Amino acid sequence: MDDKFYMQQALNEALKALEEDEVPVGAIIVYQSKIIARSYNQVRRLKDPTAHAEILAITQAASFLNYERLNGCKIYVTIEPCVMCAGALILSRVDKLIYGASDNRQGAFGSLLDITKYKDTHHKIKVKSGILREESASLIQDFFKEKRSSLQ
Repeated sequence: MDDKFYMQQALNEALKALEEDEVPVGAIIVYQSKIIARSYNQVRRLKDPTAHAEILAITQAASFLNYERLNGCKIYVTIEPCVMCAGALILSRVDKLIYGASDNRQGAFGSLLDITKYKDTHHKIKVKSGILREESASLIQDFFKEKRSSLQ
């Protein structure tokens, strides 16, 4: 299975967030070509500002592996992770991050800032972006466009 297949699975998770009126971001974690975790943003549902798709997926994957390190894992996220999630990805030792669309306001892997450029981080994550970019971007852009129009 290729990156597009896995990113489509992350997009399916983002659609679950959309159904619950959450910011539509989805994430999956793959280990040895098997999806071991899947999640979507649940900040409002759980009343928890840290309940981002990436954080919830990391927790699931660590539980599945019965280990706090996600060595050998890839995470697929529809939107470029924020600084909080970037820190969690580094601490969990994920091998590779694949994301769909960039996030110029909060993205920590090249947009707002690039955490991979800090030479003193104890773990380097390989990063690939742009997989199903248009689908990922339009999902989140449409969500916020709808939110703005309902305020008027």
